[in-house]
Amino acid sequence: MPELTARVVRASFPKGTLAVRVREALGPLFEDESFAEAFSGRGRPAVSPGALALVSVLQYAEGLTDRQAADQVRARMDWKFLLGLELDDAGFDFSVLCDFRARLIEHGLEEKVLDLVLERISGIGLLRAGGRQRTDSTHVLAAVRTLNRMEFVGETLRSALEALSAAAPQWLSALVTADWVRRYGARIDSYRFPKGENVRQEWAEQVGRDGFTILEAAFAPGSPGWLREIPAVQVLRRAWVEQYHRDGKGVHWREGKDLPPGRRRLSSPYDPDARYGVKRGSGWCGYKTHLSETCEPDVPHLITHVVTTDATVADTEVTETVHQGLAARELLPAEHDVDAGYVTAAHIVTARNEYGIELVGPVGLDTCHENHEGEHFTQSAFTVDWQTRKVTCPEGKISASWSDQRKSSGTPIARVHFTAQDCGSCPVREKCTKAANGTWGRSLTLLPRDQQEALEARRREQLTDEWQQRYNIRAGVESTISQAVRRTRIRRTRFTDLPKTHLGHVFAATAINIIRLDAWLTQTPLGQTRTSHLARLGLAA
Repeated sequence: MPELTARVVRASFPKGTLAVRVREALGPLFEDESFAEAFSGRGRPAVSPGALALVSVLQYAEGLTDRQAADQVRARMDWKFLLGLELDDAGFDFSVLCDFRARLIEHGLEEKVLDLVLERISGIGLLRAGGRQRTDSTHVLAAVRTLNRMEFVGETLRSALEALSAAAPQWLSALVTADWVRRYGARIDSYRFPKGENVRQEWAEQVGRDGFTILEAAFAPGSPGWLREIPAVQVLRRAWVEQYHRDGKGVHWREGKDLPPGRRRLSSPYDPDARYGVKRGSGWCGYKTHLSETCEPDVPHLITHVVTTDATVADTEVTETVHQGLAARELLPAEHDVDAGYVTAAHIVTARNEYGIELVGPVGLDTCHENHEGEHFTQSAFTVDWQTRKVTCPEGKISASWSDQRKSSGTPIARVHFTAQDCGSCPVREKCTKAANGTWGRSLTLLPRDQQEALEARRREQLTDEWQQRYNIRAGVESTISQAVRRTRIRRTRFTDLPKTHLGHVFAATAINIIRLDAWLTQTPLGQTRTSHLARLGLAA
């Protein structure tokens, strides 16, 4: 730390600022050696990668652009104090931050800044393995406009034409006519589409034919090979495979099951990783981020892991990834509180057996036939003998068959059937099954024994007041998501692919940790839940 910088900053900010207090509490956060593998040992010296990492985190802590962050390095004394710079240091050009992010992604160092901060906080005794953690997700909007299907194909072709116009103008001029300029000269969303289903169908098929014309010419044997490597042309090729098919009658839309599933289908020509997702009736084009944090009462609540996926990935697919990431950081909790989206019987068993974690979250209720009304027998009313592979119904009848099968997802299950003869004469048949007369009566689907027993145990305990009180702590993660959205603006990504979006979320999580550590050190009380003036009147409903 330069002596003059330290003296002037301490005199100017006797109570300190976030940057000053973090430097005094944790010292230099990032050393250049931690990022050495991303930089060559030859050539002129680069800007300090440790400083660039710290600026990237501060950038998210204060919601700044690259240009604004670079200006702050030159202008603010407390930033110079945190970075250990002389007061007259000229800083660096803002474009260096973009190059730094690209280097981190290229060398697999996206998690490095979060790892280093967590290690430093662990060193001062405010973070440890065990205890309780909680996880939840939120949607992230892509940095592109959400397009309907007609806008998508039109804009995909237009972006390819724009790229080819710049890269190979003479080649493209020989291929297109003035009508193409009229159709694709302006952004597709800058005018209204023609009305009428037939007219729109003709427009879409015209776009399809034009796209195939470009692709056939670009991939023709006599065309320059580098044309095929242009990213916009590659996106066009993939989009046309997904959206169109050709037969002897011409070019047609793909419809229904002929379309690829949403997880594999492009949503924008400008962000190939973004997908259109739907949750609780709300749809968005972009990603999802999953934040895990500690929730012990005697230490600050710190984000320990970040997962970023496209918008179509279900929460259940992320549970194992979260546990693997926490294990790699040696920060596995003893109890992990999550919502129902993260919990299945398989997750409960795997978390307990492989990671020593008690996964706490509600599971689906014991179901019955949708047409049952009033009293009915759920699956829990049947007694399972796993040794003899027999199931006994409430009336004492024993199952006639037990077959091992697998779901389409690969999950092993057992199908158990009772005979129609036993069920047909049963006095409580109406409470048990709606199966029509045939070969079989009531049937059951069982998971493997350890999963089935874990599922039934969770169904019983989640109905108790004690379990509900214990589970209430999970709701606190909503405040972390709110803080991340308001303070670091993670609701909309700044970038146009998944790796860069995830790196931004890691920077945001690191910034939240620094902000919370500063609040803990200064004993800043937590914000209170906002209540409207009308609600404070306390009028009875």
